[in-house]
Amino acid sequence: MWRLYLCLLVALAEPFLNSKKTYEYKYEGLVRVGRELPDLVESALKLRCTFKIIGESPQTFVLQISNVDVEDFNGLPRKSVFSPSQKLTKRLSAEFSQPVVFEFSKGQISDIRTAPGVSNTVVNIVRGILGFLQVTVKTTQSIYELVELGIHGVCQSSYTVEEDNNAKELKVTQMVDITNCQQPAALYRGMALAPEDKLSKQRGESVVSTVKHTYTVKSTADGGLITKAFAQERQYFSPFNVKGGNSRMLALYLLKVSDTTDKIVTGQVQSRGNLMYRTEKDLNPIPVVMINLNEPVPKILDLVKRLAQANIYQVDSSSSTEVLNLIQLLRVATRENLDQLWKQVSGNDEHRRWFLDLVVEVTDERILKFLETRFKAGDITANEAGQALVVAFNHLSAVPVSVALAQEFLSIPFSKSQPLLWNTVVLAYGSLVYRYCVYTDPCPVTVVQPLLDMATSGLSKNLEEGMVLALKALGNAAHPSSIKTLLKFLPGYTSGAEKLPTRVQRQKPSHEAQRQHGVQDIVLNLFVQRTLPAEIRMLACMVLLETKPSIALISVISEVLLEETDLQVASFSYSLLKGIAKSCTPDNQHLSTACNIAMKILTPKLGHLSYRYSKNMHFDWFHDDFLFGTSADIYMLKNESLIPTKVMLKGKIHFIGRILQFLELGVHADGIKELFAGKIPQLKKDLGITDFATIMKILSDWQNLPKDRPLLTAYARIFGQEAFLMDVSGDSIQSIIKSFSASAGKESMVWQKIQDVQKGTSWHWTKPHLVYEARFIQPTCLGLPVEISKYYSIVNAVTMKAKAEINPPPKEHLGELLSSDISLHTDGFAGVTKDHFVFHGINTDLFQCGVELKSKIISALPWAFDLKINIKEHKYEMNLTPSKTVTELFSVNSDVFAVLRNIEDPSLFKITPMMPETADSQQGLPLARILPTSRNDQTEDSEVKFRQCADAKIYGTAVCIEAEAKRAHYLHEYPLYYFLGRTRFSYQLEPAKGAKPIEKIQIQVTAGRKHSPGVSEMMNLTHRVFKNLDATPEPVVTVKALGLSPPAKLLGYEGVAFNLPTAQRDNIEIIVSEVGEEANWKICANVNVDKSHSSAKAHLRWGAECQTYDVSMRVSTACQPESKPSIHTKINWGALPSVFIMIEYVPGISYIMGFYQKYEKNQERQAAVTVVASSPETFDMRVKIPERTIYKKAIPSPIDLVGFEAVNFTILIMSFGSAVSC
Repeated sequence: MWRLYLCLLVALAEPFLNSKKTYEYKYEGLVRVGRELPDLVESALKLRCTFKIIGESPQTFVLQISNVDVEDFNGLPRKSVFSPSQKLTKRLSAEFSQPVVFEFSKGQISDIRTAPGVSNTVVNIVRGILGFLQVTVKTTQSIYELVELGIHGVCQSSYTVEEDNNAKELKVTQMVDITNCQQPAALYRGMALAPEDKLSKQRGESVVSTVKHTYTVKSTADGGLITKAFAQERQYFSPFNVKGGNSRMLALYLLKVSDTTDKIVTGQVQSRGNLMYRTEKDLNPIPVVMINLNEPVPKILDLVKRLAQANIYQVDSSSSTEVLNLIQLLRVATRENLDQLWKQVSGNDEHRRWFLDLVVEVTDERILKFLETRFKAGDITANEAGQALVVAFNHLSAVPVSVALAQEFLSIPFSKSQPLLWNTVVLAYGSLVYRYCVYTDPCPVTVVQPLLDMATSGLSKNLEEGMVLALKALGNAAHPSSIKTLLKFLPGYTSGAEKLPTRVQRQKPSHEAQRQHGVQDIVLNLFVQRTLPAEIRMLACMVLLETKPSIALISVISEVLLEETDLQVASFSYSLLKGIAKSCTPDNQHLSTACNIAMKILTPKLGHLSYRYSKNMHFDWFHDDFLFGTSADIYMLKNESLIPTKVMLKGKIHFIGRILQFLELGVHADGIKELFAGKIPQLKKDLGITDFATIMKILSDWQNLPKDRPLLTAYARIFGQEAFLMDVSGDSIQSIIKSFSASAGKESMVWQKIQDVQKGTSWHWTKPHLVYEARFIQPTCLGLPVEISKYYSIVNAVTMKAKAEINPPPKEHLGELLSSDISLHTDGFAGVTKDHFVFHGINTDLFQCGVELKSKIISALPWAFDLKINIKEHKYEMNLTPSKTVTELFSVNSDVFAVLRNIEDPSLFKITPMMPETADSQQGLPLARILPTSRNDQTEDSEVKFRQCADAKIYGTAVCIEAEAKRAHYLHEYPLYYFLGRTRFSYQLEPAKGAKPIEKIQIQVTAGRKHSPGVSEMMNLTHRVFKNLDATPEPVVTVKALGLSPPAKLLGYEGVAFNLPTAQRDNIEIIVSEVGEEANWKICANVNVDKSHSSAKAHLRWGAECQTYDVSMRVSTACQPESKPSIHTKINWGALPSVFIMIEYVPGISYIMGFYQKYEKNQERQAAVTVVASSPETFDMRVKIPERTIYKKAIPSPIDLVGFEAVNFTILIMSFGSAVSC
């Protein structure tokens, strides 16, 4: 848990200012960020000054600040010292020297005025100083509460007054509740799409703040005199749950007070507001960035060029953090600067792409005006426009001027130039409206009116695509005024709505819209209407449960399901209730109780329904200490057939009292279902092999695919907002199939690509992206903002080069490639770098003081290989160059630092690991020391390092894993402590030590001329065992993987597969052998299948000449009408590698799975398993192993045991032979 302390000490001469006097004070403020442990580094900043207050009139006073001194600290408590910050002192002294005018009446401060050039940061510090003059003392009450305006906002204060009659003093203690202010000065940014959840907040808090003021007021003839004033504000922050923590007061002392009679000339001043803290319009700088922002244009150009160049042949992880620098510079550029930059970068593809990807992080009207110019000029492509606009709208500050400008994109002709772009514009605008309405109450209907008009127009013109798009955008917007329009599309509410296409009726509201009043009543009404399509009713039930209904509503759902005749609706609704019943996330804690009761009522009737019916699968977990959890849902909706009409996947993240609906993907398959309607009668039952063949035939007849409606519709919701919508029509599929067909000629796009590859082609793509920026800014009594920020940025890059030689080259159509020799060389790189920052501390435009967690994840995949293909001869060859140096494929690096930065010395920042390096750090520490189990366990600083490699010396390559972790002071009560420290993990390729140099790795595949085995035969390979070959017929396929190092002889492995069918049996045989003069290691396998399907045999042997280990299997079936279908398995083993002997784990695993056990003397070295289908929905299982029998009855089957009454079969399997010696 990180802590931030702010302490101020002020001695005041008079709490009620006399305009005829001048007051002189000394002031000291201190901010510390750290964990209050002696061996962990902290950051701190100390500000001292002298100030005078001079009266100009009974209610007007002037504040003059002088003798400013700033010191900073970055080191170990009690071991390091504060250092003077001379340049920052000079900068602040210049601004503080400007007089400050303020109004003071009846103990209240108002209308603070300064010279025009004084920065907002300095004005806020002045607010902190003046805040000490505002205290309410009631001598008639010892305990009282007041709602007062202060630097934190309009908040409630609790006062305690103690009287010391001997000293004639009052001790006044003021506690300010800054977490429940009526008008808070604190603000959130970037969290609108992650709404708070009250039940989650009850589990714990990640931020806890306390503010305490202490005054000593001495009684004098003129009234009360404050002789001592002290304030302490403490903030506890953890990315997880804050569970307690101790605070301590710092040393206090009284500073001297003196009066003077100086007069000050104030000059021109302007109003800066009252005591409440004010944030800059564009917030403060990005907290992990402190750079000089003067003259941004040349700096932006330089960064764009450097980043583009650095990431052409790799993802340059060292430069990925500069993405935030570029964003910070872009945010201070003017609108004219952006147009100027565009002219300079638009002519270079790399520079253009980097600029467009990051300029969208200018989160105000400047980016909208810039994009509007691009749209109207048409100097960006539809693809560029869509990518830029969706990010710009979703990262935009949702203020009235921005919403009004964004609305104009709905009427720009370029927005409708391409269907996908138009979908993006409309959906993104709906999301912007939602974020605007989160902070605007009431939200004006004018912002959503264009979407309402689109929906109404689509309905009146019966335009299906228009209605769907408008309804999805209205779902994103979640505006209360849209309910009346939405009801026009729902059956049961509007006459004729039941005739609308199903894909129009099924549009469901967004996650937030579901919480609105009246939604429960609407979807409940849809759910109980049995005349509606099953899909509409299932979606209504899903939405109803997402509104977190009461126990009474769950009872209504249960009653409906008890009488339900549509098994699709019944199965889906039951599975929804079942998933919630098992949920452990806080938002479901009450609902899960109600669903558990419903389960007891519904299970006897609906618990047997299998996966051939519509289902929901729900998975979740939540950890109270971490205040973190995840949940996932898979929805599969069907309607009278086995082909789903809709498949959806949804994922949520639960963190620090909020729920982020991270991702939802969905596919509608209405068109495909209609395509097959009536052509395969079995679609309502179960599919066989012949049915699949029929399906493939229908799909291959692409000329007859319906062209007037989509076969598939895909959509994506990100953070609960629909961001992507695409229809796949018959025309699209026809175009793709035609382009790749053998008859395709020079008009085909594929033909042109082949021509390019013969000449030599290259392709490069990068995508930098700020995934999220979440900021919480809270003022402090010091006048400085304490900020908690989280940033997550990604840089993706792909580079590919390819050149092909085709002999002979195609001249007329693509089919000629089937008779050509093709040689292809390609090399390239694909990678991604992910940077994650968490900052806690003081962040201003002048300085930063805090703690940073920095995490970097790197994934990289370089490649270089040659490929030779001869389709006619069925020969394929690939040559790869083994790694000559260490190649890191994946790595994770994370650490926590104490940081200090200031704008006067931006290059001389101080950043120190909170766990400093020590000479006696331990290595090879057991994992138990890193992960203590005792609640009171506490360890000293500990470090563990790990490295393990797997060598493939034949190929000259090794795969290595490295891990390193350093932790300190793990306490069970504070989960953050486990994550606090250095972490490193890497997965890499490197040359194998001690191996001979390998020039290349060659993989050869040669297919035989004979018919290759079918799918069912190849599937049987996974269940069968093998034997030596007695003949050498032509193999079906030969595969060689060789390490080549001329003039040395070949090394590697060779595998051959044979298909030797007879009239009665199919025989498949495989041999894998090591290549080399002295090599004799082999795997020999054989599968023998009776074509009557009454039996099957398999045999596997491996080791020296296939003689070391031996495993065999026999499968047989029988039809016996008087018995139930069953499978009987026997396993016998002799000498086997220890890794195969898993029998000792069977009792424990079966116990966890709920099986019964009894001790019996069964056959040694044998396991027998019997599975009997006891009903169409359940089966019994009995397992016999040496010393015990394990059994369980009525196990639910995940699928229907189709044909249970008609078909009986018995499978007798698996006798494992002993080892055979030579």
